[in-house]
Amino acid sequence: MDDSFSATAVTQALSTRWLGQACQVLPEVDSTNELLKEWVRQGGAAEPPAGFVLLTDYQRQGRGRLARRWDAPPGSSLLLSMLFRPHWPAEQMNWLTMLVSLAAAEAIAQQTGLEVGIKWPNDVMVRQAGAWHKVSGILQEGDFAADGRLQWVIVGIGINVNIPADKLPEGITPPTSLLAATGQPVPRLPLLAAFLERVEQLYDEVVENGRSPQPDWQKKLINLEQLVQVSYPQTNRSLQGIAEGTDDAGHLLVRDAAGQLHTITAADVTLRQH
Repeated sequence: MDDSFSATAVTQALSTRWLGQACQVLPEVDSTNELLKEWVRQGGAAEPPAGFVLLTDYQRQGRGRLARRWDAPPGSSLLLSMLFRPHWPAEQMNWLTMLVSLAAAEAIAQQTGLEVGIKWPNDVMVRQAGAWHKVSGILQEGDFAADGRLQWVIVGIGINVNIPADKLPEGITPPTSLLAATGQPVPRLPLLAAFLERVEQLYDEVVENGRSPQPDWQKKLINLEQLVQVSYPQTNRSLQGIAEGTDDAGHLLVRDAAGQLHTITAADVTLRQH
């Protein structure tokens, strides 16, 4: 199946008002996040506008959260970065991660019929053969204005679409692809359009009502009411407890055996196997 697409094809497929209406598709890059970040920092007349989307068929140095590599064979995945200029308070930066992961989960479910969830903080998971497998990851980076508010935020996402099962990258969380989970190829362009349209809808709702997307996002979390192991890679510390919920900023709330409630802001959370 020839599943290639151009910037023109992307904009024609979209019904968005601003997200993706300016976009560029490159055959390969080191990293869409790094390249888009470079363009933003250069500034000037060529600086990308809010809503700009950079897509590629292959990332030579793709990476995810905690600097982990994100590998995908050429033409097999959706690999893109989106530019936002929200001018929100710094503590609301995670709202973007929440709404993007929620949009990805909803678009994948809509296009494939799969059961989709989110593993805190931003791994999109599909249920395959009775177990959860990672199909998408998100990396968010941003900068702040002089007043401490967000000046710009780049959100990168990779979705494993048509990677054969024997070509899937290794990971701490078992990976899969939409091809492996459904048994048939999934066209990338309709999935991309559904995803970007949902991101725009959720973003506009947040801007309009000023409320966090956390309530709807939390409903998709697969970690809740589970015994989880929280690992802190920088210090080699860990704790176990029940994941009770999240706060408005999307931080995980974990209660340990002694009854103490911990707010987890940046850690590697794995589900404990029973």
